[in-house]
Amino acid sequence: VQLIESGGGLVQAGGSLKLSCVASGLFTRYAMGWFRQANGKERVFVAAIGWSDSRTFYADSVKGRFTISKDNDNDAVYLQMDGLKPADKAVYYCASTTVESTRSDRYDDWGRGTQVAVSS
Repeated sequence: VQLIESGGGLVQAGGSLKLSCVASGLFTRYAMGWFRQANGKERVFVAAIGWSDSRTFYADSVKGRFTISKDNDNDAVYLQMDGLKPADKAVYYCASTTVESTRSDRYDDWGRGTQVAVSS
């Protein structure tokens, strides 16, 4: 299984970015999620989407600003990030899980991450 993220970059506060994650290799999953890790901090949950039922889950810090979506045919998951703040600066990781969870230790496969920077 391989997960490859893209779409990171530098944006001004209030701007938008759309992250993409493409999965390759056949594997069973319940959901796909996005996590982020700021410098010197632990990796935290951002959003997740059920692969079959499309239920979505968001961290309180991004609700109303970020939108997770997926494309089953292309085995891809996206994270539309609007209203970006300097506090959103982090490396963003895509991951897959076979259970319903927002805990990073319940996710089995991870991408290498894509850097998001927000200038004030």
